[in-house]
Amino acid sequence: MPQKAFSGTDLPVREDLAEAHRRAWAAIAAPGTWLSAARRVAVAAEIRRARDCAHCARIRAALSPEGVPGAHDTLGAVSPAEVELIHRVVNDPGRLSEKWSQAVLAAGLAEGEYVEIVGLIALVMMMDTFTRALGAADTPLPAPQPGEPSRYRPTGARRKAAWLPITEPEDATAADGPMYPSPKAGYIYRALSMVPQSLRDYWALASAHYLPGPAIYRFDQSVRAIARPQVELIAARVSALHQCAY
Repeated sequence: MPQKAFSGTDLPVREDLAEAHRRAWAAIAAPGTWLSAARRVAVAAEIRRARDCAHCARIRAALSPEGVPGAHDTLGAVSPAEVELIHRVVNDPGRLSEKWSQAVLAAGLAEGEYVEIVGLIALVMMMDTFTRALGAADTPLPAPQPGEPSRYRPTGARRKAAWLPITEPEDATAADGPMYPSPKAGYIYRALSMVPQSLRDYWALASAHYLPGPAIYRFDQSVRAIARPQVELIAARVSALHQCAY
């Protein structure tokens, strides 16, 4: 893991944010729940490769993402099912469908692998987008660490309100570890809950970029350098530009 989180920039960065990036890269380099450390780092590399995929550009330009001939530009270190999942989530997430997700699973991915890879996409894209916004170079990918995946699946995970299983707050158990800020946590918190560690890794990083959980509903307070209305204006504009319908 590099000692400096952001190389090539003189812009000041909060230390807690830099530390959140260091922790996230360390998590990527460690064995996951369903993926080995080597596979997780290979997924991270493929996420970066997807940025410049010519086939993805053709898909984005097409009226429909289905039936566009060609193949993804890939590093070749992950399976075809993983390549399809990574490239489509990175480049055209607004037009994914349940039928598509089931086809990716049928092509050879287990549900837990699918969810863990989506969590890795969220981590890498968040960090790389921030780093590029600073004008800094990409953080070098870390070296995979030894160990085996835990292969832990929450007993309460079931397909109910999403395409893949999630663990509702009322179905979570102590063995799952902490996942939700409250029993009424919204579905945005539940998205990765079939793989609790992926959920925790994501929110540890996202909270550093946005707001810590306890501060989200304190609309009259600000814990950042800009006022809360300014934070929400920026967040709303980014959501609109990315067609985030949540």
